[in-house]
Amino acid sequence: MIGDVLVSSILCENLRYAYPNAQIDYLIYDSTKTVVDGATYIDNLILFSEKQRKSKWELFKFILKIRKAKYDLIIDPYSKLESWLLVYFSGATKTISFEKKGRNFIYTDVVKRRDDYSSNLGTIIEQRLALLEPLKINNRKVTFPTIHVSDTEKRLAQSIFEKHHIEASKKTVMVSIIGSDLDKTYPFEYMAQILDFIAENCAVNILFNYIPKQIDHAKALYNLCKSTTQESIYFEVIGGSIREFIAIMDKCDIIVGNDGGAINMAKALHKPSFVVFSPWIDKKGWALIEDGITHISFHLNEFKPELFANKTPKEIKAQNTFLYQQFIPELFLNLLKTFLAKHIG
Repeated sequence: MIGDVLVSSILCENLRYAYPNAQIDYLIYDSTKTVVDGATYIDNLILFSEKQRKSKWELFKFILKIRKAKYDLIIDPYSKLESWLLVYFSGATKTISFEKKGRNFIYTDVVKRRDDYSSNLGTIIEQRLALLEPLKINNRKVTFPTIHVSDTEKRLAQSIFEKHHIEASKKTVMVSIIGSDLDKTYPFEYMAQILDFIAENCAVNILFNYIPKQIDHAKALYNLCKSTTQESIYFEVIGGSIREFIAIMDKCDIIVGNDGGAINMAKALHKPSFVVFSPWIDKKGWALIEDGITHISFHLNEFKPELFANKTPKEIKAQNTFLYQQFIPELFLNLLKTFLAKHIG
């Protein structure tokens, strides 16, 4: 959801340029609020909670709240049951979403969801920007989200680094050690090899991105690393919240690891990224702003396409564990070395 909220925020920013005097509100899950804190192009954050999602009565009250606001325009990039109901009963003059069989009557304008874009923005971003087409907004001023970090947050990150005696003379690598799910997580024995490789090739500080409930997984990975690598890892340094992670990430130099929210936040902070995608995920959608230099990612299909030949997405997902085992670090370590040389030295 964090990635979706970040990517869709570019709609708000482009609308601000097109309609500088409009009131622009952003309806998002309350758990994702902090990733758009400080965004001056948004007037109000309308927060949708789990309670409203699960209770028909709470959802009904929420729909009445939206209707009472009397919006002129609603753009729905989410296009799920909750948003269908909100849009249908909103009373908005103009409503825009993606074309979807049996749901088009809900909207005044629908956009066909394409996946044949040639730019490096990523399919997800291109699809979001396509939702501006019915408004005849052809000059897309913003094509990637930016996270705003306050001076207070910068000072917080500095104090965290000082508290844990992170060496200021070295550059710092954030490692996205766990994907959004375990089936999107690169095998720990392979991730440990990557960490060892980074520590052997660069004099750096290494931070892990994980949340407290994932600490056992984090410890398991730490224990697989060489003792010399462990000396470079500041295991205790994790953000106590999304904003703390953002502040810490802002002070790091690069991010390496599994695709997920941490990667998208790092990119929105303009940090170089080296990303490994899960075999069952189609990377085309979320391989955002990749240029092979500052942002680069890898999928097993790029190295061993024969493993995916004539297989349906369902069959690939069923074989995900086997496919991950074929995704050995040696396939891309030379490319990682080039990436590190460019951004770490």
